[in-house]
Amino acid sequence: MPGLPDRFGPFVVTNLVGSGGMGAVYRARDSRLNRDVAIKVLANAATDPGRQRRFGEEAQAASALNHPNILTVFDIGVHDGVPYIVSELVDGTTLRACLDRAPLPIREALDLGAQMADGLAAAHQAGIVHRDFKPENVMVTRDGRVKIVDFGLARVAAPNGSPALDVTVTHTSVIAGTVPYMSPEQARGAAVDYRTDQFSLGLTLYEMVTGRQGFRGDSAPQTLTSILEDDPEPIAKLNPRAPAPLRWIIERCLAKDARQRYESTTDLARELRTLRDRLGEFSTSTEVALPATPKRRRLRAAISAGALVVALIAGVMIASSPRSEADLAAYRFTPFATEA
Repeated sequence: MPGLPDRFGPFVVTNLVGSGGMGAVYRARDSRLNRDVAIKVLANAATDPGRQRRFGEEAQAASALNHPNILTVFDIGVHDGVPYIVSELVDGTTLRACLDRAPLPIREALDLGAQMADGLAAAHQAGIVHRDFKPENVMVTRDGRVKIVDFGLARVAAPNGSPALDVTVTHTSVIAGTVPYMSPEQARGAAVDYRTDQFSLGLTLYEMVTGRQGFRGDSAPQTLTSILEDDPEPIAKLNPRAPAPLRWIIERCLAKDARQRYESTTDLARELRTLRDRLGEFSTSTEVALPATPKRRRLRAAISAGALVVALIAGVMIASSPRSEADLAAYRFTPFATEA
């Protein structure tokens, strides 16, 4: 194959997996351990010290994590002046490819969502914020296992791998990430912490459930403005089969104010798992959906319809309050439509 390198260090290259403007990924053979691996090479890294530094930071961030839902990094090296990262070879496809058939079945969306939240929770507990979480950076194996990849924009928020759930990562004057999946604080170029990943996960879940991106303008600036000022179209309108507790989880992840999101990503993962495991307890015969419009529009509607003020405000309070595993158990009698 023309242009295909013979090897990177001790790894013998067998074929090109994929390439783009940022670089290439090769399949290679580690003859020492008799296993196939993936080798990531960043384009122009040899002539750009900044890219080399970020490449090394990606390897360090990913190698500090040991979790079944995070891609395992085996090695890092330099061959003929070109730095490379060696990782496990994932037999599967990207979540982006899976979204070609979105909206996904609710049970599948919950299963993948719980795994993604589990992986992010492990990173956050180690003090690592991904900062570029999106469907392209999630691999799904043939047996349905999630692998979070590409920690190229990750930042360590605390030393020694200690939990840093209240520590922010300051990124002054530079907006890092992928525009349609940025949090409001990223869009402003402000300090970010683990809750920015929650917002990006919420947007990914929204797309899995509705088949649409939450925020999309005709240009990057318009999309950033929408992230800062608008609310996504209500999930109940786009997919009436989405259960109310799932809508509440996504809406909480998408709170403009990071303080209104989850206190820990572990709690978010727990709620998704609980809902997934108890999905069969919900009835599909008599759906009673709570209003899914954004909170401030619900409040305006309540004010203009005096007779419904008390009822709607009660609904707002329920929809915006934190939900623990016990809370979700209390909702098990709430009927909604979903897949068998």
